[in-house]
Amino acid sequence: MFRVDLNCDLGESFGRYQLGEQEEILKYVTSANIACGFHAGDPTVMRETVKLAIANGVKIGAHPGLPDLNGFGRREMNITPQEAYDMVVYQVGALQGFLTIHNETMQHVKPHGALYNMAAKSPAIAEAIAQAVYDISPSLVLFGLSGSELTKAGEKLGLQTAHEVFADRTYQQDGSLTSRKQPDALITDNGQAIEQVVRMVKEGKVLSQQQIEVSLQADTVCIHGDGEHAVEFAKNIHTKLTEQHISVRAIKEDLNGS
Repeated sequence: MFRVDLNCDLGESFGRYQLGEQEEILKYVTSANIACGFHAGDPTVMRETVKLAIANGVKIGAHPGLPDLNGFGRREMNITPQEAYDMVVYQVGALQGFLTIHNETMQHVKPHGALYNMAAKSPAIAEAIAQAVYDISPSLVLFGLSGSELTKAGEKLGLQTAHEVFADRTYQQDGSLTSRKQPDALITDNGQAIEQVVRMVKEGKVLSQQQIEVSLQADTVCIHGDGEHAVEFAKNIHTKLTEQHISVRAIKEDLNGS
């Protein structure tokens, strides 16, 4: 049987600004990437999101991003590898505090937005992030774009590494995601997005914008929690995967073979 993890970016509210329906979407995902305060989130939101994830039996990961609240961490910054390392250590440590008081173990680390995309292409940034994760705990799973520099860096260090694919994003022929600056970056048809996911999991392929088949590895699927119909989409994709005899389980369970 095929297996896949469903992950979702959560905890991205800030102060009085509320984003997404966290409590509902946690019923359908298996891993949660919780914002750590740099691109979104705040201490109260982090605590509440951790509590909700635990209550729903969802595995928890840190979602470190660039320090850019106004740009939601989606604008690139000219940072050094050392700065990337320090940012990851700092943000993972912040989330770990809330997990410790609940006696909960962190499952993974997944960079956010521009930091994620930079690490997908830059070996130096990728290696710095992977090293930060390894130095915090070699038992953590590193999430990165399938076939990217980040997954390569994680595997080189001996980290458990999950190759990630996206349900609602289009792809380029080199396996990268289409830039959000492009009008065709997002897939808005839920049926099309779900069919793309099923094919990526079962066949390891996706059709790029250039109409070229791209091979990839789908260990975990990202679904965004801030979309207009995010909860409905999460429910539908979970149902469709199950119908296709694809087991939906947290990545740590998959990697441990349980």
